[in-house]
Amino acid sequence: MGLFELIKAGLKKTSQVLRTDIRDLFKQEGRLVDEEFLRDLFAILVKTDMGVGPAGEIRDEIHSESRARRLQMHDVIEVVRQKLLQLMTQGGGGLSAASSGPTVIMVVGVNGSGKTTSIAKLAQRFRNDGKRVVLGAGDTFRAAAVEQLTIWSQRSGAEIVQGESGADPASVAHRAVSRAVESSADICIIDTAGRLQTQTNLMQQLTKIRRVLGKVLPDAPHEVLLVLDATAGQNGISQARGFHEAAGCTGIVLTKLDGTAKGGVIIPIQQQFKIPVKYIGVGEGMDDMLPFNAEQFVQAMFADVEDGGR
Repeated sequence: MGLFELIKAGLKKTSQVLRTDIRDLFKQEGRLVDEEFLRDLFAILVKTDMGVGPAGEIRDEIHSESRARRLQMHDVIEVVRQKLLQLMTQGGGGLSAASSGPTVIMVVGVNGSGKTTSIAKLAQRFRNDGKRVVLGAGDTFRAAAVEQLTIWSQRSGAEIVQGESGADPASVAHRAVSRAVESSADICIIDTAGRLQTQTNLMQQLTKIRRVLGKVLPDAPHEVLLVLDATAGQNGISQARGFHEAAGCTGIVLTKLDGTAKGGVIIPIQQQFKIPVKYIGVGEGMDDMLPFNAEQFVQAMFADVEDGGR
């Protein structure tokens, strides 16, 4: 499949909800923009987990532009799509790179968000581009995480730096970046243990890891990627807040979009924290983590609405 087809497949559940509900709004030819219509449209948009703020902005725009007019479905979809693009589009689509030496990427998130798998997919992308990659197994408290990362490193051809079980994660991160410098690697990706944003001590540990990375390379880390599970919906907002405060997140990897109808959660997170989405996960395969493109994302959200699900 092409890039757009992959995104469309990943957003199928979100698109199906929109298709069913929006088509229900237009059972008759055209629809008068009145209070009932605006209320129903608002409820549909909120169902995608975009939040009441963005949904309210879309509702109010349609109200001000088309009050008491009879609109066709494609007119409403176009207004919604353009507003979503406006809300989603912000700078920083690609990853920041080091001016010299290895680019250091620190990856954070809660347990079960898909963090380790996302690291594996990132490593594979970089390896496919011919880059030399070093992984730092900073989740020293969970043997399964180290084992999983080791297997992925062997498959992708990336080097891995490990520590003893229970070792200080900051020391592993330090050794991994040092090894990346020594070996003239292009990329160094640091895994961290999954944690809840409410676990203050563990969140402070992320601040320490970030500080230690800066001692090895003055401008490191060049990216701090927060992995968010799209199925968490609005809970992702509180996760983004906690991790951003502790680790200074520079980008988001939104995983498991194919498993939820809540693809709209991307919007309030970007709005509130001004953290750009860098990648989206739309499936299980190694090639199913894609660079985020706002225009393709919005187009895919409404693909089924316009083609009737064909």
